[in-house]
Amino acid sequence: MRRSNIVVGMLVVFLMGLAAAGCENSGNLQAPRPDPVRGGPSKIQGKLFGEDGITLFRSGGRDEAPRSGIGVNAFLWRATLDTISFMPLLSADPFGGVIITDWYAPPESPDERFKLTVYILGRTLRADGVQVSVFRQERGGDGQWVDSTTNPDTAVSLEDKILERARQLRTAQLG
Repeated sequence: MRRSNIVVGMLVVFLMGLAAAGCENSGNLQAPRPDPVRGGPSKIQGKLFGEDGITLFRSGGRDEAPRSGIGVNAFLWRATLDTISFMPLLSADPFGGVIITDWYAPPESPDERFKLTVYILGRTLRADGVQVSVFRQERGGDGQWVDSTTNPDTAVSLEDKILERARQLRTAQLG
């Protein structure tokens, strides 16, 4: 029983030390800077354990999207939604960066249909930040849909269009 009290006491002292270390630079806080996206003040950001420590929160750098409530690059997210807006959405997860469309049959070829899964792979606007998977089905003689192969250039072409739109959005927003 006495040994557990010592362990608890040491834990309390350790946690108090961490709390005191967190307050060490409290006198050097800067006034909040205006947030370029929302117009209001942004939160002060810092690093755990000083300047060379672990980054706790990051604002958008030159290649990052402005602060947003989503977990992926906001320019890539918006560009993806713009690019595939002709297709019905089945699911969109802005925190995981996954957009899934429902099947879409182009009016000029009603016997084939397409479905997309788009993965946005991070918070930076990079050429490898988006990945598109294209699924295709054709209607068989019995009226049933059958999986069919897709041209790999289709996914690459969609990725390029998304990246181009994301760059346009970034240029319009950041200048």
